[in-house]
Amino acid sequence: MIFWEALGSALIGLAIAYGASHRLSRRLPATPLVLSTGPAAAFFGAMIAHTVLGSGHSAVVLMVALGFAAALLSLLVRPRAGRRRSVPA
Repeated sequence: MIFWEALGSALIGLAIAYGASHRLSRRLPATPLVLSTGPAAAFFGAMIAHTVLGSGHSAVVLMVALGFAAALLSLLVRPRAGRRRSVPA
């Protein structure tokens, strides 16, 4: 069962990374970095969730993997060009 969770989480991470790299291509770093970060983050999230929850919670494990991938990919997004924020003194 853990094999399918690992494979499913990697595919979820790859799908999210692929979608993010096409939708936000100008605001993300190099595509190979994005395409490797998504599956790695999803796999890591799935392994943590599987360790905490145990067997028999595959749907929850995959949802946690989705959340981990989205969260880590959001850290790679750069701010929009042209918008400068000034910090008041």
